[in-house]
Amino acid sequence: MDMNRRQFFRVSGAGLAASSLVALGFSPTAALAEARNFKLARATETRNTCPYCSVGCGIIMYSLGDKAKNVTSSIIHIEGDPDHPVNRGTLCPKGAGLLDFVHSPNRLKYPEIREPGGTEWKRVGWDEALGRLVKLMKADRDANFVAQNADGKTVNRWLTTGMLCASASSNETGYITHKAMRSMGMLVFDNQARV
Repeated sequence: MDMNRRQFFRVSGAGLAASSLVALGFSPTAALAEARNFKLARATETRNTCPYCSVGCGIIMYSLGDKAKNVTSSIIHIEGDPDHPVNRGTLCPKGAGLLDFVHSPNRLKYPEIREPGGTEWKRVGWDEALGRLVKLMKADRDANFVAQNADGKTVNRWLTTGMLCASASSNETGYITHKAMRSMGMLVFDNQARV
């Protein structure tokens, strides 16, 4: 549509007059906007620790669900905990992406075992997975434990198995884990905190 200068001033003047009347309170309708409900108003708030590194930032997870028996709540929002002394409400990019981690279709939620030479992973229960782990560790320790070195000194070493610990553990948990692994003679021991 072609508009000359005179028509442009008329349309602009009419728009200015109408918007001024609305700004002064002469609105044709009772309400122009409707307030929406806050999305976290009905959510359950749960405090936790970010699992990504050894900093141990505090997070708040918000979930929706009716809390009935055998009903799984769905996490809808995750943010930094402003009351936590470590991060005071801030999160790094990894922590800010926790909601995607929680809802990822690739997230492992139960133990799986792949038999030697097999190509498929098989879902197993926690009791079976932990029992198998203990059995394999015991067999490896019995086969490879070194009680004395070539000079006859007692060394009590288990060099064929190692331990990689979680990064979000507290110092106390790390100390107990370290003592438990060292008591078995395990020397290869590391922590994920550097990742």
